[in-house]
Amino acid sequence: MSLFESKFNHPYSYDPKFSKRVAYFSMEFAIDQSLKVYSGGLGFLAGSHMRSAFELKQNLIGIGILWKYGYYDQIRQQDQSMNVLFQEKVYSYLQDTGIKYTIDVNGHPVWVTAKYLPPQLFNSVPMFFLTTDLPENDYLARSISFHLYDADLAAKIAQFILLGVGGAKLLDELGYNAEVYHLNEAHGLAASFYLYQKYKKLEEVKKRLVFTTHTPEEAGNEKHDIYLLNKMGYFCGTNFDEVKFISGMHDNIFDYSQVAMRFARIANGVSALHGEVSRKMWSKYEGLCPIISITNSQNYTYWADKEMYDALKTSDDERLVRRKKYMKMRLFETVSDQAGDLYDPNVLTIVWARRFAGYKRPDLITQNRERFERLITNKKYPIQIIWAGKPYPMDYGAISTFNSLVHLSKVYSNISVLVGYELKLSKKLKYGTDIWLNSPRVPREASGTSGMTACMNGAINFSTQDGWIPEFANDKNSFLIPLADQSKSISDQDTSDLNNLYDILENQIIPMYYERPDEWVAMMKRSMTDVLPAFESNRMATEYYEKLYLNS
Repeated sequence: MSLFESKFNHPYSYDPKFSKRVAYFSMEFAIDQSLKVYSGGLGFLAGSHMRSAFELKQNLIGIGILWKYGYYDQIRQQDQSMNVLFQEKVYSYLQDTGIKYTIDVNGHPVWVTAKYLPPQLFNSVPMFFLTTDLPENDYLARSISFHLYDADLAAKIAQFILLGVGGAKLLDELGYNAEVYHLNEAHGLAASFYLYQKYKKLEEVKKRLVFTTHTPEEAGNEKHDIYLLNKMGYFCGTNFDEVKFISGMHDNIFDYSQVAMRFARIANGVSALHGEVSRKMWSKYEGLCPIISITNSQNYTYWADKEMYDALKTSDDERLVRRKKYMKMRLFETVSDQAGDLYDPNVLTIVWARRFAGYKRPDLITQNRERFERLITNKKYPIQIIWAGKPYPMDYGAISTFNSLVHLSKVYSNISVLVGYELKLSKKLKYGTDIWLNSPRVPREASGTSGMTACMNGAINFSTQDGWIPEFANDKNSFLIPLADQSKSISDQDTSDLNNLYDILENQIIPMYYERPDEWVAMMKRSMTDVLPAFESNRMATEYYEKLYLNS
């Protein structure tokens, strides 16, 4: 009996459909508010996958990294603008596996151990979190597992080695003979070189490796200097000329995603549109695996308000509306606590909340100041707007956008910007909003799952037609911004989207909310109904087995 079977096994008998052994590698997992090893959408998605794998009794385990300081704590400076705090996290509920081993980083042995998250704590599959924060290591080696997405290049590469090589080696230590190594993004790609050294044949790697890409433009995929990677031990001792030959990287740049698709037997994009974009984007390269689509989804059990769904099932519209207003009031407690603004649960509430990034255009609605002023000061049909989200701590452009909205919120008592956008606040915002505003520049959003969980809580999507939205949205369950002409300049596209956004708000959303409440409730109910089961993660976790893991 292996160490895994004797100490860390799943608490159930596997469903025969899902008995193939799968190890899921991800840099981040959003499993519970208390376990701060995630930054945003990639982690939210991975967390829902682990929960659904548990619910479906799948033979799958998760492998990540125990980030000592998490991503970062988003706090405020004296003027209410955001600040970044790195604070040590302590998790008494994680169990010591007793496993210790070394990996090679930059010519030095680095000690690694794994902490275990038992399934029954948060209803996830067994999960293992790697750390180098051990007394056997010097400070530099210990710091590898300090900061999620470290800004230092060498530290980031060391983290990729830890996840990939450290994770693959952990599987050997556990005796969990994984038949599939699933890379959720290319951060764990070093595992493929560990496997190559183990089996000495690329075909053996391809048998086991599958890859999920989340990046819809080639420039956004991570690339590093191949000589630096070789020096740091990324290739697990593979002869450098052999690395170049099998990876197809013949210049100085190593493209992680391209190599992942050369080493995997199959890959997937995370929405139908993203699959199309990815196939077109990578078609100029030879030797890459097929790319299919498996649309991201979120876990109903964790995210949805069950009382709203009970009211929906019994066609009790009065109860549904009453529950929604109660959840709005719960959100508004947080708004008043953080921002000092008192909101009215009878007023149309709009939320924009996700990772702050330029292409997501968080401040789009404010860009025509005259029309924005008219909207925000309308006494007959008032609105309330809330923003939340974490920029990457070194993305100074996104931080500047966040802070400009903070300062704008001081001018108006009905707009607010919240800090600390993690699982707990994300839930509150989705419970308490009427409109979930989603404004990425098409086609930059691979999937964008936040709107799914908003639907599960009686919110209506107001969105550009990107990511998962074309698969879900229609005029009965969403408000859609018409596609801008993508042959035009970015500035022209932004202007087109902005004008359409205002027109739809003024002419459709606001009048319906205040003048035709029955229509509003009907749309809210349709949104809640249509999101299930197609955009619930049990469907997604099933498709991963059917389309990726069992595919050979």
